[in-house]
Amino acid sequence: MTEIITNFRRFLLEAVIPNLRTSAANREPLAWVLAVIIGITVAYAIIVFRTLIGATQSLWLGTMSEKIASQIAAQPVMVVVLAPVIGGLVVGLFLQFILPGHRPEGVSDVIEARAIGGARIPFLNGLGVAVMSAVSLGSGASAGREGPAVHLGATLSAGLAQYFKFPAHMKRTLLACGGAAAVSASFNAPIAGALFAMEVILVHLSPRAFVPIVISSVTATVVTRFHLGSFPAFIVPDHQINSYLEFPAFAILGLTCGIVAICFQSSLSTADWVANHITCPLWIRPAIGGLMIGGLAVFFPQILGVGYEATDAALKQQLPLLLLLMLIPAKAVATAITLASRFGGGVFSPSLYLGAMTGGAFGVIATSFFPEIASNNGLYAIVGMGAVAAAILGAPISTSLIVFELTGGYEMTLAILLTVSISTGLMQAVHGRSFFHWQLGTRGLFLNQGPHKEIVRNLHVSDFMEPVSDDEIIPPLPKEDSQVWLTEFDTLEIALRAFDDSGKSQIPVVDDKDTTRIIGWARQLAATDAFNRAMIEANVEKHS
Repeated sequence: MTEIITNFRRFLLEAVIPNLRTSAANREPLAWVLAVIIGITVAYAIIVFRTLIGATQSLWLGTMSEKIASQIAAQPVMVVVLAPVIGGLVVGLFLQFILPGHRPEGVSDVIEARAIGGARIPFLNGLGVAVMSAVSLGSGASAGREGPAVHLGATLSAGLAQYFKFPAHMKRTLLACGGAAAVSASFNAPIAGALFAMEVILVHLSPRAFVPIVISSVTATVVTRFHLGSFPAFIVPDHQINSYLEFPAFAILGLTCGIVAICFQSSLSTADWVANHITCPLWIRPAIGGLMIGGLAVFFPQILGVGYEATDAALKQQLPLLLLLMLIPAKAVATAITLASRFGGGVFSPSLYLGAMTGGAFGVIATSFFPEIASNNGLYAIVGMGAVAAAILGAPISTSLIVFELTGGYEMTLAILLTVSISTGLMQAVHGRSFFHWQLGTRGLFLNQGPHKEIVRNLHVSDFMEPVSDDEIIPPLPKEDSQVWLTEFDTLEIALRAFDDSGKSQIPVVDDKDTTRIIGWARQLAATDAFNRAMIEANVEKHS
């Protein structure tokens, strides 16, 4: 008995109490409470965001419903053309005079804030992006609402994390809580929302991050289900795989979806390059794009807005083969123009749209060739929806779950996993990165190269330099072209390159306003030590 008590006491002293102290030091219980608050706040913010989209849309369509393709087809041609133009003028003026960054923001900006921005997102800027995106989507811009929703959720959660002065790793976790709550509230998909936040925003699945993220995701789902109902986004008939002989067809569908995803991402990057090389005032840029989108919508009204009605029709096998095939390039072009014109919006819904059209068309062809063994084309549309979206977003796990939760189609698990893996692999082989990381790459941020790249760009000389003491007298640094120096604002990456190029183990740190005044010393050993400590902390965060 004495030995049992002794062992129990040792267990408390050596395991339980230190873990509790660590949890308290990280303020994890407070984070769990805040996760609930974030879930509630973000859910209501998403409801308001969707209402703003509907209110803008009702000004020219007379309805707040997401199913707008039939309503658009009944409108005069001039209304269809001018609605995106007028919306573009409003968005352009918003970009020119209100948004400080002069561009819409989305998931890539949340990833950037997690990686190098200290998990900070300016609050007023985040609200401004949400309003601008609501006007964009409500006026017919061909994009998704989920990207702006994730940015809005992260904005709200980042504000709370900054207010309570959490440690850096917990700020990142709470930032992901906002993203998880936004996806869950937008899609009515709590599992996928939590995994999306960990797979795309945090880029790791640590147990300590899992708890608050799931709490936030579930809370947001409960709130939205209370107000909007618990129905999945797309209600489709039950589908079953007829024969295992179909799996070669699913593999070919995966390759097809990968090609569609590659072409879509290429169209996005090409349109962005073209738009950036056209000289015109920023405020008129969205209106020009709106005119092009409106003109395309005259022939294909299904491309406007988030496109849920057309996606739903493809899943229910209500679209003919020719229309399915024509809507694929039409939607890709419309979305590329939308984003290049700087309308607010994301690529999540367009990716689902393109996948549904691709899978639906593939299914029509497959079932016509092999009617005895092929499942109906609605199943292929669901599978294709996940395959294209996973490749574009770079999130195969969470995207697969989103498709399951959106449609309730858990019976087709094997088919979805196969097509998603093949399409994602093909995208990585060709482009090497997802759409979000392509966006970051255009800003010079190549975060998909590994955590070491994030660290050398996130740490600065001020983090490891030795300041000059008050009683130390140092002569001014001579102004010579060969002189090597750093400023306290230079990144660790610049410092390591300076050590390597100069062959010196100690470099002076100068005032950025007076490069002859030395304010400290940067030592190679200290820089290496700062890098190693940051790598260890990152590794601990991912596995704790």
